This record gives sequence, structure tokens and C-alpha cells, in this order.
Amino acid sequence: MRKWLTPLLATMLAVAPLAQASDGARWTPTEADAWYAKQEWLVGANYTTSNAINQLEMFQAETFDPAAIDRELGWAKQQFGMNTMRVYLHDLLWQQDPQGFLKRVDTFLSIAEKHGIKPMLVLFDSCWDPDPALGAQRRPIPGVHNSGWVQSPSRHMLVDRANDAHFQAYVEGVIGHFANDKRVLAWDLWNEPDNPGGGNYMDKQLKGEQERIAELLPKIFDWARSKKPAQPLTSGVWIGDDWSPGAASLTSIQRTQLEQSDVITFHNYEQPEAFVSRIAQLRKYGRPLICTEWLARGNGSNVDTILPIARRENIGMINWGFVDGAIQTRFPWDSWQRPYTMEPPTMWFHDLLNADGTPYRAREAELFRQLAKTPRKNVPAF
Repeated sequence: MRKWLTPLLATMLAVAPLAQASDGARWTPTEADAWYAKQEWLVGANYTTSNAINQLEMFQAETFDPAAIDRELGWAKQQFGMNTMRVYLHDLLWQQDPQGFLKRVDTFLSIAEKHGIKPMLVLFDSCWDPDPALGAQRRPIPGVHNSGWVQSPSRHMLVDRANDAHFQAYVEGVIGHFANDKRVLAWDLWNEPDNPGGGNYMDKQLKGEQERIAELLPKIFDWARSKKPAQPLTSGVWIGDDWSPGAASLTSIQRTQLEQSDVITFHNYEQPEAFVSRIAQLRKYGRPLICTEWLARGNGSNVDTILPIARRENIGMINWGFVDGAIQTRFPWDSWQRPYTMEPPTMWFHDLLNADGTPYRAREAELFRQLAKTPRKNVPAF
């Protein structure tokens, strides 16, 4: 998601409870490795139903669509061999109707389980529209990438410390409900917490937002751990030149992400050599690695080149996104400045499937299937 960055800004997992898991503390590297060793090679996509413009529309009672979920997750398993999906939740849904929201998440997890898919669930997100509202969501802006996605929490809720009780109830309520649920792979607590918005929202941050997130993120890890989940906790790094331990450029938010995550997650939409460099930086933490966002064909992040590297290195991979639909992420990031209304882009930016379930490129689907079923030691050169 995002990635509209200027050069200046660009420089700024489910299982039964582990018998030896730390009691309310961060997992040790040994515990994290033991969990990862029990998983298949993790491969999937960031998933929103094709008819939903954002996470609210996907999970609101009026627009929740189990039939679409069943159909599209079936495509994920059958055509790509996927075994996970990264799926966004929203704090306003908890505030509106906690029990109804949990019931819909439960339904989603049951459908995913039917197809052999264990989702990673995302609680908070700092990308795109900072003023989410419940109810009917606007329709996509023609030719524009991810034109209706919303942040969680809203900017005004974020800066008001009186809402901490709500945030705590949301984190503890959702994670507590599914803490020992084998259908949940992992908890991604906050997507790109240091993202200043994206698209046309770059100047919409309120004073003190980043400081508030830096203050909140450690608390969110603590609230999540208080429920003793059997699944790992994480929040992925995505910006900056060096993520190595002790790097002088690491911010307080990044340090929390890297020092509190049970498994290390990251985003990378770059050329293969940059992807390999990021792996080298993060290997030093001695924990399993999962790339929770990748695939930007116009940037050089392609299935043909990136996925075989990840399989060889045993890096879990969750690309953005899946079925071409209302989020319109087949359009590139620059569509916010130059909407693709006259003709489509030369190549799709993200996404893997047409709306009718046919692959954008049959060869990509073939590679996913082949690598998903290939033992690591037998991964071929491509």
C-alpha cells in the first residue's frame, strides 16, 4: 500500500499454544523459530474482497460478503497454492458493534480455513484517508490507485488520549477472542505506523500524530501480549536505508517494531538486489522474516524475480494485492497525480487476478503454485 514517496521521505503467523511460549513476554528467537518451522512456506496476498473499497466495506454488516470471500479464497488456493492472507480490520467496527464484528471475523476465518488459508490480521493502519466514517463508503475515483482506503484510527481519535481506553478495548477484545484460535496465523498490530498518509493526504496529519504513535505502539504490544496469544505479534518496517540492529537512522517507531515483534516483518517494492539487501539487514535479528507487502511490477518487484529468491531464502511472502476490484491497485501510485482514465497502464502495478478469476499472467500463477509445493532444498533456479 502507499507508495507515493518523495526521495526525501524515502530516506526517513495459526498454531496451538506453544508449550514453552513466554508468559506475556516477547517470544525468544528460539520460540519464534520453532513456530516458523511448523508452518508451510508462507505465501499469500493482502486481501480485500473485490467488491469492497476498504476494510470498513469488507467487514460492515451491510456489505460483508461471505460468497465473494468463499469464491476468491478458493481461487487463491486452487490457482496459486496460497496458504495465508493479510487482512485489515478497523477499530470503528469494534466501537460500533463488538459482538457483531467478532462474529463476521469468525465467519471469515471459517471460510479461510475451508480453503486451507490462515490469515494474518492487521489491527491499525496509517495509510490513505485519515477521516474514516462508518456507513456507505464512497465509490472509487476513476483510474486512481486505492482511492477509498481509510486509516485506523482516524487522525482526530489518534491525537486524543481519551481514546486510549477504546484502543485498549479493541486490541484486547479482538486478540483475546481469537488468542488460541488455530485459524489465525499472526497479528500485525500496526501497518506502516510512520506513514504520513499517501496519495493526496500528505499534508493532512495533525500536529503530534507521529509522537502519539511512538507513544501508543509499545502500549499496543503490551495490550496484545496481556491476552497471551498463541500467535506471534509483529509490525513491519517499510522505510529508511538501514534496518540493521543499532543503525543510527532507526526511529523510535522502527525500534519498537524491530525490538517488540516476535517475527520480523517488512515491506519491499524494489528491485531484486534491494530485496536481497533488506534480507541481509534483517537476518541479523535472528528471527523468522515475512515480507508482508511486495509486488510493484513497474518498480522492478516482479513475481518472476522476487518470489524465487524468497523461496530459496525461506522468507514468507504476502504480496499486494489479489483480485482486481474496487481498490483499483492495478493502477500505479502515480495515478494519484495522473489518473489512468483514458487508457490502462502498460502493465498492472499490483494484483494477480482479473475480476472473473483468470490470472493476469498465467506464468505468475504457475510460479506461485510451483514454489509453494517445492521443498526449500529443491528450489530451482529461474
